[in-house]
Amino acid sequence: MNIPPPEVIRTDQRRVSCDGASNIRGGAAFRPAALGHPRIWLEIDEHGYVDCGYCDRRFVLVGGPADGVDQAALRDISEGADPGHR
Repeated sequence: MNIPPPEVIRTDQRRVSCDGASNIRGGAAFRPAALGHPRIWLEIDEHGYVDCGYCDRRFVLVGGPADGVDQAALRDISEGADPGHR
């Protein structure tokens, strides 16, 4: 049984960064949250999505092959799963 990623972020950029806390806001006097992980850069390939190895966020390329697809049906290609098997 595949489960969907905890968070899916649609983007129009093939190169994205993730720190696990970039979408957490702290009110009027915003300060970056202490939660998260080291910032990493990820590249969306021909599958149209990429998963963060730290927090499991999935970044989906708008208009790409994974856009509009049931995210639970996609495999985690970062763990060496067969990317052609869907």
